[in-house]
Amino acid sequence: MAEVPHNQILHGDTLAILPTIPARSVDLIVADPPYNLQLQQELWRPNMTLVDAVDDDWDQFEDFAQYDAFTRAWLTAARRVMKDRASIWVSGTYHNIFRVGAIMQDSGFWILNTVAWYKSNATPNFRGVRLKNDLEFVIWAKKTEKASYTFNNHQVKQFNNGKQLGSMWAIPATGRDERLKGADGKKLHPTQKPEALLTRIIVASSNPGDIVLDPFVGSGTTAVVAKRLHRRWIGIEQDETYYNAALRRLDQVQPLLIGDPLLETAAQNKPARVPFAKLIECGYLQPGQTLYLDKPDLTAVILADGQVQANGYTGSIHKVGAQLKNAPSCNGWAHWSYLDAADRVRPGQRALIDRLRERVRSENENAIQKP
Repeated sequence: MAEVPHNQILHGDTLAILPTIPARSVDLIVADPPYNLQLQQELWRPNMTLVDAVDDDWDQFEDFAQYDAFTRAWLTAARRVMKDRASIWVSGTYHNIFRVGAIMQDSGFWILNTVAWYKSNATPNFRGVRLKNDLEFVIWAKKTEKASYTFNNHQVKQFNNGKQLGSMWAIPATGRDERLKGADGKKLHPTQKPEALLTRIIVASSNPGDIVLDPFVGSGTTAVVAKRLHRRWIGIEQDETYYNAALRRLDQVQPLLIGDPLLETAAQNKPARVPFAKLIECGYLQPGQTLYLDKPDLTAVILADGQVQANGYTGSIHKVGAQLKNAPSCNGWAHWSYLDAADRVRPGQRALIDRLRERVRSENENAIQKP
């Protein structure tokens, strides 16, 4: 089997290089393909300075049919190298994202989310004939409908003040300090993505040591962020100027120190498992004690082996809860309560048994931390 060329930027056409990468070898793909912007005239600011728009050859297509064929070709090649549990993020604007999304679905991908990237510092529409284009979109998809995939839900909460991250991301477009410049002092790459955007994507969908592939790596942002986050990377770029710039940029990157919150994994953040029987073992609950279900308002009796019994059903708090609710499943920790005699504010009031589970976890953590 051919070796996976990780930690490299490969110089050439992505449609020629992707077939050389071993099948099912990549954990995450981040793609920023040509947008087919279809610009037909120069754009000028009110002060009569020319806007440095995307007019490069790599973004030129004869018509939608040619662009669709190109999109279908690279997505097919990319899907081949994805591991079965890999996922892919594809960027676009209103010019192309709807066509890309349809082709992805036709190709077998299963779309998980579409992120709306809001750019607070987006370039205005100087002609005043349309709304300012301050949104780009990023489609997140897995390989097939039934495939599993990596999603680090807990880790990405750090991008939203500890709350669940949504699909509207307010991130400024690449600023002056981060923007690469050419020898003429102008921006080197017209669509250089901000590192903050790639950081969210890579943290969300991969773990340290995973292989991240960008088939249109441009000035190297995906590879730079992957290296910083202790991932392995593969970049593909056909433009020699961008290729060389990406290599220089990568040489200057220092990986984050171990212990940085951005390097945490789902396994590290997963709470310790606490069996219901542990609450009995710790003396928080007693055999024969009553538990109270929320809806319907029914009760169960705790058995010595950690099971519960109610209305002729015997089993775990989850199984019996589901049977009483006539539901396919039930998280018993969130639906069963007990009478909390130790509650100083409201003694004898009902409290969720999850409170006792958290108490066990806290005591175990404290015991580990003691010298």
